[in-house]
Amino acid sequence: MDKLSWQWMGECELRLTEWFNQIGHRPVVLQIFRRVSRLGDGVFWYALMLAMYLVNGAEALPVILQMIFAGLTATLIYKWLKKKTLRPRPHQQSGRIHCLTAPLDRFSFPSGHTLHAVTFTLVAVVYYPMLSWVLVPFTLAVAMSRLILGLHYPTDVLAGAVLGATVAGLSFLAV
Repeated sequence: MDKLSWQWMGECELRLTEWFNQIGHRPVVLQIFRRVSRLGDGVFWYALMLAMYLVNGAEALPVILQMIFAGLTATLIYKWLKKKTLRPRPHQQSGRIHCLTAPLDRFSFPSGHTLHAVTFTLVAVVYYPMLSWVLVPFTLAVAMSRLILGLHYPTDVLAGAVLGATVAGLSFLAV
């Protein structure tokens, strides 16, 4: 691809990011996605692991350990990529995008929230498919929150999802 094509794609992504961010300017939407984002910081996943243990006892330990291992792997990949790419957050690039909640770190690529949500969801639903009806919509909401709150570009979220799926898949090779 030539420079003009990349520039056009970047402009399209910026406009799409602006569109998602405008959705967050509605007070009810803003509150919902701030809460989803906060739960996606880890609270939801820790509660899920605790609930698995409380409901299934020692039988859940291998699943919980796999989730922890996959989550730590995802964290290492995410932190390494953030340091390597140094992609600024959308609100730092465009005055039309507002950061609607405090970011956990400085850089945008990839979305760590999405990476972890996809990783944990895929591992959990392989063992407990009945959780799909809760985990899949929550994971989608986490991914949307990153765009609506002005914290990430769509490619950050997409990369986080692909990396999360890869980490989850590889975690099954380790068991």
